[in-house]
Amino acid sequence: MSISLTILGCHSATPRINAFPTSQYLEINNSHFLIDCGEGTQRQMRKYKVGFSKINHIFISHLHGDHFYGLVGLLSTFGILNREKELHIYGPKGIKEVTLLQLKISQSHAKYKMIFHELSSKKSELIFEDDKVSVRTIPLTHRVYTNGYLFTEKEKPRKLNMLNISGYTGIDKADYLNIKAGRDIVLPSGETILNSELTLPPPKPLSFAFCSDTSYKPDIVPIIKNADLLYHEATFLSDREDLAKKTKHSTSKQAAQIAKDADVKQLIIGHYSGRYKNILLFKNEAQEIFKNTNLAEPGKVFTI
Repeated sequence: MSISLTILGCHSATPRINAFPTSQYLEINNSHFLIDCGEGTQRQMRKYKVGFSKINHIFISHLHGDHFYGLVGLLSTFGILNREKELHIYGPKGIKEVTLLQLKISQSHAKYKMIFHELSSKKSELIFEDDKVSVRTIPLTHRVYTNGYLFTEKEKPRKLNMLNISGYTGIDKADYLNIKAGRDIVLPSGETILNSELTLPPPKPLSFAFCSDTSYKPDIVPIIKNADLLYHEATFLSDREDLAKKTKHSTSKQAAQIAKDADVKQLIIGHYSGRYKNILLFKNEAQEIFKNTNLAEPGKVFTI
């Protein structure tokens, strides 16, 4: 069980030299996801060796350009590369219309099946689940309808406690699948052996919370409680808290407060305003509240 998060872009507003808007590649429990798709995402994917064919699910937080203007280009490239696998795209209501219109007008090569999952609920909801990972929305407050996403590993089966199993006569390999599935075992003698005596608990499932553009929003804390890794936007330093409130963004201190209140293990901050030339200031300020804070930077990989 593991998490690997690659930052493809982490700046706000327009692309600049060495400053790319939001996009992240997440590998969790051997599943692969793209989160947001700012302009230049496919270039960054190539630069940091993210395989295009691995991406089957894309999650868009909101329909501001710095979070999805790279999407139609990426979808077109998938077509040029003769993609055949279906692609699932999650995002606010309207993402299907704007995407398909751009692809139609540009006469794109994207002929593979696209399945859009349009979101409109203001409450947290389960939007994806398979045998490895579940994904829930994190309702945020921004100038347009916006969601973050919580990615959580599915719990693995319990592990066989071979030391204890070997101590019982009458348990053979044919019973192992039942034991791993959580069942108790009845010995030929009629004695019932509880599953907890025969197994060891699996590792705790890991989780990653992605909180895109948002005002300071303490009511997300219960949703992301105890997350192993949290990305939270920090557009401004606390000296511009007034501007953060006006534009419905967060400061580095506010992001750190969310991390502290949610008891997360590690915080990553990003989406820096271009008015700041030294992003180390964001880390220094956040660490006054939450020590285990790191800066998002293009190409940086966070692993658990």
